This record gives sequence, structure tokens and C-alpha cells, in this order.
Amino acid sequence: LRPQHLSGLEVVRDLCDGKLNGGEIGSTEITFTPGKIKGGTHIADTKTAGSVCLLMQVAMPCVLFASSPSELHLKGGTNAEMAPQIDYTVMVFKPIVEKFNFTFNCDIKRRGYYPQGGGEVVIQMSPVKELSPINLTERGTVTKIYGRAFVAGALPIKLAKDMSSAAVRCIRREIRDLYINIQPVREPDDQAVGTGSGIIIVAETSTGCLLAGSSLGKRGKNADKVGIEAAEMLLQNLKHGGTVDDSLQDQLIIFMALAKGVSRVKSGPITLHTQTAIHFAEQLTKAKFTVTKSEEEDPGKDTYIIECQGMGMINPNL
Repeated sequence: LRPQHLSGLEVVRDLCDGKLNGGEIGSTEITFTPGKIKGGTHIADTKTAGSVCLLMQVAMPCVLFASSPSELHLKGGTNAEMAPQIDYTVMVFKPIVEKFNFTFNCDIKRRGYYPQGGGEVVIQMSPVKELSPINLTERGTVTKIYGRAFVAGALPIKLAKDMSSAAVRCIRREIRDLYINIQPVREPDDQAVGTGSGIIIVAETSTGCLLAGSSLGKRGKNADKVGIEAAEMLLQNLKHGGTVDDSLQDQLIIFMALAKGVSRVKSGPITLHTQTAIHFAEQLTKAKFTVTKSEEEDPGKDTYIIECQGMGMINPNL
């Protein structure tokens, strides 16, 4: 277990008065016995730059089926490698996942970067009786592209401007006639701990799909390169013709499994994360997933339909 995983387990334990054995860093086996999910106010602190977004992913399905509203104070890294950036969570994950018929509030108190973390995000969420299935199979056409390039701490705003213009130039080569608005920002010093930089770019389509590309700056990495990386990731995600990007794919699986009825999502090639999520969702619920190659696309496109007959979880507390 890493600090990140342990904090996630502890917040779920606290949410439901559960019992956790083997909950220490470096442990290779745990036993978790859940109790009744109560909700309430809970603090989870990785004490590292461990991702607050991953903590949120662990807690959210539980909080939805609690007996009362929850407020989660999640502490750690807000913009970390190998995890969704908080901007992605707010700009892409939130509007799409709310199609399952729930809402949540995400307040970014402080941003925190690698290596020390120190960020804090407050999530407020009320429980639901059940989740509705989603149908995300129509991609539509791209109607706008927007985003933010940020610097914090010791870094000059010029870096953010360089990331932004490099990204715009890169996208322009493929998509010529669309207004692209990537705002360069310097995070206020009282709202950011440490030094960091990065960029997120979102494409919105006529049917309300949101697909993104993002990248983080690090020491010795050219600002143009950061912008280009994010732009290329976005273009890659647009190319496969799915309604979700590669990062959102696996994050929707647990909600599809819990929902009542059939959910359908059109995606690009299935990631290993998604395969893993489907495997465990089927083990742990009565949900049934099928993944089929999408036929109506031109054969050149690598598009799939992820379909799930959800288990129809009912909140016993409401």
C-alpha cells in the first residue's frame, strides 16, 4: 500500500464505520469490513502529493448511497502525474458523471503540486435513491475548444502564455476554423502551495460531449513541449470518434455498474484501466458488461461500444 491508497481506504472506513486490518504503508494484504454508510464530514490527507482526485474517486460511489449528505476535505496534490488533474475533474468528469442523475460541489481551496502536495479540495454531495443509466453514443461535431494554462509559485506567467500558444498552434494545424480559447493564469499565492505548471484543453461537441488533453510542466521540460503534449493528446482523443476520452472511460465504469438499466458509452480503444475496472465491477456487483467494436464507423476508426446492464443499486437509507 502507498500513502495514497491508504488514505482512500481510511476515508471509506470512516464513511461507513468499517473495520480495516492491514492498513499500513507497505502492506500487501488488507481486510475491510464495511458497516452502514452514514455520510457526514470527513478528512482524508495523503500527507504527500498523492492525488485528491483519486481519493474522490474512491469515496464518491459510497457517498452516493449514504444515509445523509457528506462533506469530504481531501488533502494532497491537485495537479499530479499519473492521476486526473483537479481541472479535469471539474471541467470534464463532473458534467458528464452528473448525467447519472446526481450532483456534487467541488471547491478548490488550495492547489498543491509535486513533491510536497499541500492542496485541499472540499467535495459536498447528497445521497441518491438510485442512479440513472447513461447513453453517450452520439459524438456530434466539435463546437468549441477552451482551456487553462497555469503557473504557480516561482514560475513566471510567460510560461503559461508559451504553453497556451504552442497548444493553439498545434491544434490549428488540424482544426482551422474554430475559436480556441486557452487562458494563461498565474495561481494566486494564497491559493497554491509550492511551484507547479500545466495545461488542460477541452473540446466540447454539439451533443454535449467533453474530451480533453492535458500535461504537466516539470523542471527542465520546455513550456512549448507541455502545450504540444496536451494538444496532441486532445487531437488523439478526437480522432477515434468516441464520446469520451481515454481518461474518462474507466472513471464511468463503477457508475454504469451501480445504475439501474442499460448504459451505453462509445469510446476509442479500451484502456487497460477500463478492462480492470470492468473486471472488478463484474466481480463485485451483478452488473454485466459487453464491449463490441462499433460497426457504423468507417472501418479506419477504432471505436467501441461499452454496454452495461447495471445492478440497479437502491439506497436503503432513503
